[in-house]
Amino acid sequence: MTDATTFDRRMLESLVCPVTQAILTYDAERQELVSKAAHLAFPIRDGIPIMLVGEARNLD
Repeated sequence: MTDATTFDRRMLESLVCPVTQAILTYDAERQELVSKAAHLAFPIRDGIPIMLVGEARNLD
């Protein structure tokens, strides 16, 4: 059983960027899902990806 605060990497197979529909990469150190196409990083909180553009960090 996985810890509730750990992101299940199998989710990456079904999640895409809500802006571009591009694939996401997982940044374990920052606990983010990164969309290189949209230049956004979506936070993961308590093991749950927050896929809201308003919550994303710009990658400049």
